Amino acid sequence: MWRLPSVRAALRGVRTVAERRGRAEPVTETAAGTMERAVVRCVPSEPKLSLSFPLADGSHKNMQRDQSEPLGRALSRIATNALKGHAKAVAAKKSRKNRPNASSGAAGAGPGLEPGTSCEPVVKLYYREEAVAEDVLNVDAWQDGAVLQIGDVKYKVERNPPAFTELQLPRYIMAGFPVCPKLSLEFGDPAGSLFRWYREAKPRASDPEGEGTSSLPPASPSPSWTETGVNERVYAPTNADIGLRLKLHCTPGNGQRFGPSRELESVCPVEAGPGTCTFDHRHLYTKKVTDDSLIRTVSYNILADTYAQTEFSRTVLYPYCAPYALELDYRQNLIQKELTGYNADLICLQEVDRAVFSDSLVPALEAFGLEGVFRIKQHEGLATFYRKSKFNLLSQHDISFQEALESDPLHKELLEKLASYPLAQERVFQRSSVLQVSVLQSTKDSSKKICVANTHLYWHPKGGYIRLIQMAVALTHIRHVSCDLYPGIPVTFCGDFNSTPSTGMYHFVISGSIPEEHEDWASNGEEERCNMALTHLFKLKSACGEPAYTNYVGGFHGCLDYIFIDFNALEVEQVIPLPSHEEVTTHQALPSVSHPSDHIALVCDLKWK
Repeated sequence: MWRLPSVRAALRGVRTVAERRGRAEPVTETAAGTMERAVVRCVPSEPKLSLSFPLADGSHKNMQRDQSEPLGRALSRIATNALKGHAKAVAAKKSRKNRPNASSGAAGAGPGLEPGTSCEPVVKLYYREEAVAEDVLNVDAWQDGAVLQIGDVKYKVERNPPAFTELQLPRYIMAGFPVCPKLSLEFGDPAGSLFRWYREAKPRASDPEGEGTSSLPPASPSPSWTETGVNERVYAPTNADIGLRLKLHCTPGNGQRFGPSRELESVCPVEAGPGTCTFDHRHLYTKKVTDDSLIRTVSYNILADTYAQTEFSRTVLYPYCAPYALELDYRQNLIQKELTGYNADLICLQEVDRAVFSDSLVPALEAFGLEGVFRIKQHEGLATFYRKSKFNLLSQHDISFQEALESDPLHKELLEKLASYPLAQERVFQRSSVLQVSVLQSTKDSSKKICVANTHLYWHPKGGYIRLIQMAVALTHIRHVSCDLYPGIPVTFCGDFNSTPSTGMYHFVISGSIPEEHEDWASNGEEERCNMALTHLFKLKSACGEPAYTNYVGGFHGCLDYIFIDFNALEVEQVIPLPSHEEVTTHQALPSVSHPSDHIALVCDLKWK
């Protein structure tokens, strides 16, 4: 009888009802042939373990038992449940016999039970061909490779095998656009898992010879599937898939073993894509991931669904955009394809819905080697992704502008200046804008670190002075991180700054100062004027220059987005050209069926100096 080495041999196991009624012989895997799985999940942080195994009638048994409980009690409960299952099967058999035209076949009697059996079955657990003593605690008894015997049925115990805790396909799938399943794993990782994609076989003609005139409706046969030949996590449907559903067969793994497989079928068939998109030509410049000396950086306001799906957006802001092209399911396909096609090392996104981050962006970008962090604002927020092969995340230093200004001593001097203008101060404190700051370290050279900042400043056209104050708070905070916490590390500051190159905010960033007489201090009229002189010590420039526009809607176009870099430490190797004006205006303005946002992504390759 098997015991843990620490359990004294003098201890005797408690005999269960099952053992008293019959002595079971040890089972080996060779004797059992191919055994069903009994999956045990047991983690130190939880008081209970779970046990799951299939029954002979096709159902599945799931149990929760205390880890500190003696094995004998768990086996006794399994025996009781098996007997209950047998009783139900007998009752079902009697019910069928009493019905007219009932089948004469015997009903399933449950695991290891003969139809006439009424006593509890023999239930034993074996490890290394020896019965496990019943006073051994569950946490120690249910070892990987053990064999559970219930009557004559044997199960191979798999403790903490790789398993999917979440697995989901997107609802809307288009030809030519990558399908990235959302998945979460326990005790495994996607790289060690197996994936196989299938497409639905084309429907067969039900009566090719024209014979058979039954008035009954034809039965709906189960769909048949053919392999696509793609055995990777991401699948890009082709035109041959249009009108057909997809199926994903996936087996979780960790590089050493595999867990139970699962299958997913798409809800809807593959739709036709929109044809050429605004970013297709840009992808010609970004076919490969850059080498270690470069950092391909993207900044992009992807248009939050919470703003796109309003009556105001559909009728006033974007009346030229086809309604279906404003739907999130449609736009997510375009966003995923655009972002993955840039092969970026850093991606800073604005207007990111929380669900879009977790359900769409993380699965898509993770499949292409990026990891992300998220900072909520109110209804949407900021996301920063980094290539895992190039960077490790050292720390995060996110702030709310309003909270930092009110409570952080770093901003005491600015707060004192603002206090002289109560109405302006009140307006500033009403804003919910946030700043996301991440410190990354090179995986190849630990001495190389970079401070990546990401923000979305207040949007209102008359909010120039609010954006100036938000930027002052941002730069002071970033300097604290890049000079005090991590002395001397370079800075990349991405975002939608809602400021054209002619504004005070842009002048402040580039020149390092803003005079108190600048007109933007009275951007919302004399009542809210708040004259103050501000300075900062960074040497920043716009890596992508000053494009004619990064935002193009029916009533406005202008440059609002920037990638500011510390030009003492970083230099620009390449700027990926923006879409041509013809491409942008093909459908009048943005967003459109070929572009998912009202903004245009900025993409450039930066180089360490």
